[in-house]
Amino acid sequence: MSRECCGPEEFVASEPVDACCGPSEPVGHAGEYEEVPPWWRDRALALPVASGLLWVTGLVLERTGLEMPALIVFALGLAAGAWTFVPGTIKRLWTAKGRGRLGVGLLMTIAAIGAVLLGHVGEAAALAFLFSIAETLEDRAMDRARHGLRALLSLIPETARVSRLDGDQVIPAAEVRELDVLIVGAGERVATDGVVTDGRSWVDTSAITGESIPVEVGPGDSVLAGSVNGSGTLHLEATADGRDNSLTKIVHLVEQAHANKGERARMADRIARPLVPLVLIAAALIAVFGFLVGDPATWIERALVVLVAASPCALAIAVPVTVISAIGAASKFGVVIKSGAAFEQLGTIRRVAFDKTGTLTRNQPKVVAVRTTGKHDETGVLGLAAALEAASSHPLAEAITAAAPKRPAAVEVQEHPGHGLTGVVQGRRVRVGSPRWIDPYTLTTEAGELAEQGMSVIVVEVDDRVAGVIGIRDELRPEAAEAIKALSAQGVSTVMLTGDNSRTAEAIAAQAGIEEVHAEQLPADKAEHVRRSTAQTPTAMIGDGINDAPALASATVGIAMGVTGSAAAVESADVAFTGHDLRLIPDALAHAKRARAIMTSNIALALAIIVVLFPLALFGVLGLASVVLVHEVAEVVVIGNGLRAARAHRRPTTTIAGTSQRTLATRS
Repeated sequence: MSRECCGPEEFVASEPVDACCGPSEPVGHAGEYEEVPPWWRDRALALPVASGLLWVTGLVLERTGLEMPALIVFALGLAAGAWTFVPGTIKRLWTAKGRGRLGVGLLMTIAAIGAVLLGHVGEAAALAFLFSIAETLEDRAMDRARHGLRALLSLIPETARVSRLDGDQVIPAAEVRELDVLIVGAGERVATDGVVTDGRSWVDTSAITGESIPVEVGPGDSVLAGSVNGSGTLHLEATADGRDNSLTKIVHLVEQAHANKGERARMADRIARPLVPLVLIAAALIAVFGFLVGDPATWIERALVVLVAASPCALAIAVPVTVISAIGAASKFGVVIKSGAAFEQLGTIRRVAFDKTGTLTRNQPKVVAVRTTGKHDETGVLGLAAALEAASSHPLAEAITAAAPKRPAAVEVQEHPGHGLTGVVQGRRVRVGSPRWIDPYTLTTEAGELAEQGMSVIVVEVDDRVAGVIGIRDELRPEAAEAIKALSAQGVSTVMLTGDNSRTAEAIAAQAGIEEVHAEQLPADKAEHVRRSTAQTPTAMIGDGINDAPALASATVGIAMGVTGSAAAVESADVAFTGHDLRLIPDALAHAKRARAIMTSNIALALAIIVVLFPLALFGVLGLASVVLVHEVAEVVVIGNGLRAARAHRRPTTTIAGTSQRTLATRS
């Protein structure tokens, strides 16, 4: 159903309620949301497409001299297109929440009626087709964003194992209650928020907090719903019900942000609202004047000509043709823009907030530094550590083994969850673990320096003596600094929002050239910061994780890293990158700003046509045929101008070590 009827959603008691269509779907599990069908199976597109085909058929019949068949086909096309917005427009006028909110739908309805009354059914059919297809495509984009919440809820497992007096039981995750004791095995997801009561392990919380490195947990530590347990078994005391935890709160935040964003009217609507009552009043006054002067037939006809002269033919396509052209051009260089409203806003952005993990960084921890004592060299220390880590599934273990492909064999390897590993390598007892488990002793200063640079530190001990420390870090993307510099050149400020620790965040920000940093941010913190920033200046948020979804939805424009990003981030965002090159950000903003200027000139031209035609129609200088001809010419000009947005301008970029050279020719 068109938003002309429904309008934005409202929230009551945490349940979304549609303003005129009744309650919408409540938050639930992933399976409760229906897929948005592909466009070729979308029934909502059937009427607009049929309207367009019938209109074209009518034009062909009219050109061949078959007037009556052409009239019938035009009428059918008009009915098909009008059915998508006229009932909603009428309903909106009569509902309490819709009164006083006049949009393009009403003006299009009146213009179509006026054209029919004056015998120009083909013109009315064209208006109905153009408006119906634009409305339907906009509704489809909004539906896709709403149904994307499935991806958030998919992080909650379907079942949970809980400890009971009569033994362990497996129950639906939704039935978990506060104070239940959960048993989470290796590799399992946590069903709800809880506190560790027994066991030690490491948990991957990157989907929730953005922390790039798994964190160690033990008795007394909190664990969030959706976290992935490492190799140890954990007993958790639930601190939230299965349907009311940190993940479900993220869902509510995303829904609420989308509903609030729905209040923003499209540019054409904002212009049409004051135009509609003025045109109606003018037409009514003209008709009344005809009765007063004793020539009602002439002045009623002039009133109808005025309605057609003021019809938004060019205005109806001024924005869509530009947006469609610009969005198509952007998709060719890897920027997918989901709706016209999102594109309009993209051209206004003056501030960009970045997530760190997976966005500014690669989300692939690597060994970047090794410090040793005098008795060991770097290769030897890495080899000993890799020998033990080869038996571990910890992400840091992968970084160490990748740095030492040639390593000795280890025996008697034992993993101590939350601490590290022990084993025997070439007859020597070796321990590998965090500084909290193994004291760096003589390398304490070096370990501190690595930590200050935002690295995770691993200590290697051989025969009860410290041999070295290894620094591991998620490295900055090589193009990040160039992208930040290009944004600065455009007058766009930048800020980093991350769930990672302050040391790591500040180190990465310094490398990238970002001066403002907010670390240790939970999803709600990110969303709140973005909301405050958006209230002051148009702000874009760019991220790739589920933890970024509320912030992406809260921003003026949310941008998701499409290749490595989570489904929830991509669906919650307004813009998605098919690649991960951060230099697309300044390119996309510049492209959107140029297209927005074209869009504005199109609207100005469309309004100028109305302003010029109105007095000419009022005083009888132009008849209906002349008015229609001028409108058609204006439409051609508007379309031609809008198509200029299809020519994308790209910045030349320099070669970056470790990446392929982009050949970016600027097209005029």
